[in-house]
Amino acid sequence: MDTRRYTKKSMKSVLQELVAGKALIFIIVVGLGGSFQNGYHLTAISSPSPYIQSFINSSWTYHYGDVPGEKTVTFIWSTVVALYALGGLIGSITVRHLTSLLGRKGAMLLNSAIAVVPTVIMYISKPTYSFELILVARFLFGFGAGLGLNLHTIYLGESSPKKIRGMVTVTVTTFMSLGKLLGQFVGLREILGREECWNVLLCIPGFFCVVQLAILPFFPDSPRYVLIEKGNIKQCRKALQCLWGPGDYKLDIEEMLAEQAVIGEQCNKSVLDLLRDKHLHWQVLSMLVINGCIQFGGTSAITVFSFSIFLEAGIPMDKIRYVTLGIGASEVLISITCGLFIERVGRRAMMWRGFGGMSAIMVLITVTMYLKDYSSVIPYITVILIFLFFIFFGGGPAAITPSLANEIFIQSYRPAAFVFIGFLRWLLFTIFGFLFPFLIATLKSLSFVLFSCVGLIAALYVFFILPETKGKTLLEISQEFENIRVCGSSTEEVLCLETKL
Repeated sequence: MDTRRYTKKSMKSVLQELVAGKALIFIIVVGLGGSFQNGYHLTAISSPSPYIQSFINSSWTYHYGDVPGEKTVTFIWSTVVALYALGGLIGSITVRHLTSLLGRKGAMLLNSAIAVVPTVIMYISKPTYSFELILVARFLFGFGAGLGLNLHTIYLGESSPKKIRGMVTVTVTTFMSLGKLLGQFVGLREILGREECWNVLLCIPGFFCVVQLAILPFFPDSPRYVLIEKGNIKQCRKALQCLWGPGDYKLDIEEMLAEQAVIGEQCNKSVLDLLRDKHLHWQVLSMLVINGCIQFGGTSAITVFSFSIFLEAGIPMDKIRYVTLGIGASEVLISITCGLFIERVGRRAMMWRGFGGMSAIMVLITVTMYLKDYSSVIPYITVILIFLFFIFFGGGPAAITPSLANEIFIQSYRPAAFVFIGFLRWLLFTIFGFLFPFLIATLKSLSFVLFSCVGLIAALYVFFILPETKGKTLLEISQEFENIRVCGSSTEEVLCLETKL
């Protein structure tokens, strides 16, 4: 009863905050051109993959007059997949320069304008019989997704009041999940998952970028950017009033001014500055551990290779797409639910519990994969476990990481931090995508034990080391990280890690 009462009260409070100004529309518009793009492209490419490979074969014959070998088609298809990751990597590391030059709003508008280009290229690739255009479009789609994901997180984090900062930045994950779900839904054979529609299927995100281009100019730039980097208190207050309704926002502005005083003239540090600053080593290490464990904890494996995993588990081929659609829907629901509780439960608790749950479920999946031939019920238990895995992931690491990345770095280091995080995310995604087929071919279901160990390491790191950031200013959070100590005993060769919370 208490939980229900709290949920209703939270929903009412959140709605009041969001409709007092234009924040709700702002969150939706920024999300459509941000993480939504990345989520859509991650899943939408799965359904038309056999049709695209067939198209590569026929277009090669059309232009060059001979039939390409199987290895040639496979190589071109692998390049189509890899170029998206390469584009995402390059896009994510441009965020520092573009946000410094154009601001958060200007950079996001430019990114949406760029996204229209590959949409047109992808659409005309089919009538022109050009697989080369698919390669160009996929690279540009990746560039926009990598840049947009970073911009989305920074823009929302810098536009949110402290008391609901976590709740607002959780929507980065929500829109990522919505993108995945839409990609899975329109990829069904009954919608656009047919051979004659594959180019239209891959062009849908461009429509949402056009929507953002039409509406976002009516919204202000990030209040923190306007005050801390541009020094304009008046415009900062106007931006806050536009987004969050009437008020003088004295406390929020005082917090920004305190951060500006600490930073001084040293805005927009480089990635090298970030890595060299000894006061930020724990923040950098935390992002390295968390993002590394997300990629190697099994999430990417189940997302990208879900079809083969379900097939290995014994799920009938014609049912698999509907199972993955259900997983996509559960991700959306859990991210919304997480937004209601993040400010009550806290970032640290939700994250270590999420990683711990993922680790335990991976062990259980290993067991069910071994026992799948003993009962027709076992494969469906595996499906339930994978649903639970995504519930723990969506309610923990996926939801908390964007908020945490915004909160543990002050203004001068934030763009550089997102360059580092973006580079790390896309590099690990590329490495894992290359290694996983060999891993599952060699270890079979035992590969999930490896994922379980990775999740356990992350849970222990977060539980024992990561400070809580809920309800604290960015300067207070920085101080929490400086209070982390590594203490050793001269008589015992033991390292003791403690965090003053």
